[in-house]
Amino acid sequence: MPGGPSYWDYLRLDQLLALQSGLESEEREVSADELHFIIVHQTFELWFKLVLRQLRLARDQLATPLVPEEKVPAVVSNLGRVNTILRLAVQQFDVMETLTPQGFLDFRNKLVPASGFQSFQMREIELLLGLEAKDRIAAGLGDPLAAFRKGSAKGSPAGQLAQERVEAASRESSLKDALHGWLLRTPIHGSSPGQAGDDEAVGRFVESYLAAHAGHGADQVERFDASKVMPRARSERQQEDALASARAFLEAEDLPAAERPRRRRIRAALLFIESYRELPLLAWPRALIDAVVELEELLVLWRTRHARMVERVIGRRVGTGGSSGVDYLDRTAKVRIFDELWSVRTILLPRAVLPPVEEPGAYGFAR
Repeated sequence: MPGGPSYWDYLRLDQLLALQSGLESEEREVSADELHFIIVHQTFELWFKLVLRQLRLARDQLATPLVPEEKVPAVVSNLGRVNTILRLAVQQFDVMETLTPQGFLDFRNKLVPASGFQSFQMREIELLLGLEAKDRIAAGLGDPLAAFRKGSAKGSPAGQLAQERVEAASRESSLKDALHGWLLRTPIHGSSPGQAGDDEAVGRFVESYLAAHAGHGADQVERFDASKVMPRARSERQQEDALASARAFLEAEDLPAAERPRRRRIRAALLFIESYRELPLLAWPRALIDAVVELEELLVLWRTRHARMVERVIGRRVGTGGSSGVDYLDRTAKVRIFDELWSVRTILLPRAVLPPVEEPGAYGFAR
């Protein structure tokens, strides 16, 4: 292009601004409320496109067989951009809520049977993060692959694209898979997988941590007893249950026996990073874990905000796609993909009672 591109050429504004006519042939036939609805949702989809790019970058960097320490900040940066986008996406519902119930009802029938469930980019995000079909089905959210195959059977190019994109995403490795592989390689007490005595080092850490957990629980019983917060017997039962739950989590008793050895080390590594996060070489790893937790927190907030916006505008009507509407959206907010990153927080101990780290020099800066 002579003289270089213009702003409007670079952004292809002629094409972008011609995409808001909805089902009408002319945008002037679309009401101001419907134009508002279209633009807000198209903006969501543009943000989702960028989220997908950043998630794939983070996953690919984290999934390499060896992740150099200097690469971890890049992963944190990718996830930080995702989190900033999601934070903005939550706020975007403020704009959506300027649509009144009557304003939406004036054109709502045009959408039938379209539904936000058909956002294939949101389904891609879920799959890329690591949400499995069995988890969606268990939560009463349906199988997205089956739904998109049914939708593409109608023959529209967009429906075919949706099916292809979701099926391709279901075959990709997830961020959760990459995170687990990275955690698995975390040195615990200076020991890494494959080294002689690694299982013993991990076992010593877990047992010393559980012993500290038991001691802290006994101290809590005494404190509660002295302050008359609750009957001693009740407090003792609670602490016994808490210790049993901590052991069950660290022993991966919730998983099939064949999966437990690998997951035990992953959970021990997660606990090690969270407990000793102030060690210099654990600073970026714990920042990475914090970024993933924040990502899921923001996704839950987005889903919750979405449900409340829908309830505010249409109440508890059946969704345009035939779903239960707000009830369905509320169920989506209860799903956790990175459940272990949340669960480990229940068993964390105060720094003052943590067992000492073996080989602390392994976690200092090299001189």
